[in-house]
Amino acid sequence: MNGKKKIIAVAAHKEYRMPSDPIYRPVFVGAALNPDGASKMAEKGWDRDDLGDQISEKNPGYCELTALYRVWKNTDADYIGLVHYRRHFTAERKRKASFEAVLSDAELTEILKDADLIVPDKRHYMIETLYSHYAMTHYARHLDLTRAEIRKTCPDYLPSFDAAVKQRSGYMFNMIIARRDLLDAYLSWLFPLLAGLERDLKDDSETEGLSAYQGRLYGRVSEILLNVWIDYAVRNSIVDRNRIRELPYMNMEGTNWTRKIFAFLRAKLFRKKYTGSF
Repeated sequence: MNGKKKIIAVAAHKEYRMPSDPIYRPVFVGAALNPDGASKMAEKGWDRDDLGDQISEKNPGYCELTALYRVWKNTDADYIGLVHYRRHFTAERKRKASFEAVLSDAELTEILKDADLIVPDKRHYMIETLYSHYAMTHYARHLDLTRAEIRKTCPDYLPSFDAAVKQRSGYMFNMIIARRDLLDAYLSWLFPLLAGLERDLKDDSETEGLSAYQGRLYGRVSEILLNVWIDYAVRNSIVDRNRIRELPYMNMEGTNWTRKIFAFLRAKLFRKKYTGSF
């Protein structure tokens, strides 16, 4: 395992502290739309998502996925992962968020002896399903059109989609570390599906004129689609459920729970969509 090359992309749109372990590759996202910012960070050794085979211009809607695409298409790593500048995996449960606790190469090497796919601990919604929570805080039509696209292009995935959206918990944030062949299978399915959703939404009157925050819809839909793909992959023996490892994650800036609870209640009681992160 020590001979296997591992790269974990750290998606970031601004200068921020990065893990010191060399398996982490900071990627400046949206570089095609902010070349000056990308050049500044490139001088500090960061990668940028507008080089090689890339989808950098899609970053406003695809979010951190442009970093994952960049590393997936332009490296030969045996294991590839994605985290966020302020959200990282850790091997230590109940550990206070700190860069000293970020998952290390040594820890990852040990975990990969028994795992092919690493995902964050599930996020639990208690009174909501993945569908109802998305519909309440964003726009149900995005998921409805996603289902229609699946039905049209890959109907074998419909049972997994229907099962995933009914769950009250799921793997979120697009955080993942996977063996390359599994990541190939996942992303080769995901990106064409999102492209189809883009076409379907291009002239959609119900969701046109979205705010920049709500416009990040492809990144959000993909969070749910990761759960769809995992369900499908397990059902079809593409991945062994026993070799999927859930790891805790840390938010390096913490969560503003007062603001988050208030926004949830506004969405639940008054149908007010979310306007920002927490």
